[in-house]
Amino acid sequence: MPVPCRKCGGSAILKRPKTGDALCKECFYAAFESEIHHTIVTGKLFTRGERVAVGASGGKDSTVLAYVLKLLNEKYDYGLDLVLLSVDEGITGYRDDSLETVKRNQQQYDLPLKIVSYEELYGWTMDSIVKQIGRKNNCTFCGVFRRQALDRGALLVNAGKIVTGHNADDIAETILMNILRGDIARLRRCADIITGAEGALPRCKPFKYTYEKEIVMYAYFKKLDYFSTECIYSPNAYRGYARAYLKDLEKIRSTSIIDIIHSGESLSIKKDVKMPTQGTCSRCAYISSQPVCKACTLLEGLNKGLPKLGIGKPHKARKRLDAVDLKASTDSSTPPPSSSSTSSDPAASIAPSSSSSSSPSSSNVAAEVKQVVDF
Repeated sequence: MPVPCRKCGGSAILKRPKTGDALCKECFYAAFESEIHHTIVTGKLFTRGERVAVGASGGKDSTVLAYVLKLLNEKYDYGLDLVLLSVDEGITGYRDDSLETVKRNQQQYDLPLKIVSYEELYGWTMDSIVKQIGRKNNCTFCGVFRRQALDRGALLVNAGKIVTGHNADDIAETILMNILRGDIARLRRCADIITGAEGALPRCKPFKYTYEKEIVMYAYFKKLDYFSTECIYSPNAYRGYARAYLKDLEKIRSTSIIDIIHSGESLSIKKDVKMPTQGTCSRCAYISSQPVCKACTLLEGLNKGLPKLGIGKPHKARKRLDAVDLKASTDSSTPPPSSSSTSSDPAASIAPSSSSSSSPSSSNVAAEVKQVVDF
């Protein structure tokens, strides 16, 4: 005997993971879209007339986000000017394929599309970064560069706000990660539905209370065109451990995701805890709590052939990079030994005689420092 739809009494085809309600296809669509509209209205996410950049990766979340935002914008007359914004990280066999999906979405939804790339912004692709650093910590580079690339892309299209497809599962995972890392600054803002320090473009998350499973179901029943392959460099990402832990919690308590989000919203920071002061990077003028932003610090390490020096706490990474510069400067100012002097260093006799400079090559400095700070 078919199970009746809880809303209309027709034949139900699914059970909502979020509420447990048995619903038919049309009633599920209505409930899904209505809840997102409610989140947008109660959260005051948009202002009529503003241009909004929709972060588009071609994956299920961003594809459903673009589809639903266009639908709700027309249905409820938000008055928004929507534009798709994609970042090409330069991952062969992954991002190039997903961008083809984004281009099809552009035609399907009749929305303008802007693509910015790591190569044009930073002079590096993720493929070239992974060749230098390996698969460990590569997500650190990608995450930092991607956040900045989205902001820069949004400014290029004159957008006043960025929307991303972060869903309830993503936000709960982020809260867990920041608790485990003891990252107070990020913990304070990761549960906010609108984020963005003063001077930065606001980012909002219409899917904050939307379960990942329901996004998948919506995309499936609507037959939306999306890319479902996982990033080839992400299997060892720290987030994966938080995700696995969250799935285990869900088996015990089905409301774990929303419970964690509400806990994150309720957390408060003691008044005597010193929080980072936002300023701008002295090099690229991007928003930063340090004199040199994280993206510039990571980029400096890459360009010096010491990518791992930029990883970790910003002030510690800065000290390591400054130490490299100091060593190179000190070595270059040291006069070479006279030809008549003797040396116990066997390497002294093999210095190239054709060079008039006594400065060691940057690769030699890099090799010496790498032995000390490699981790």
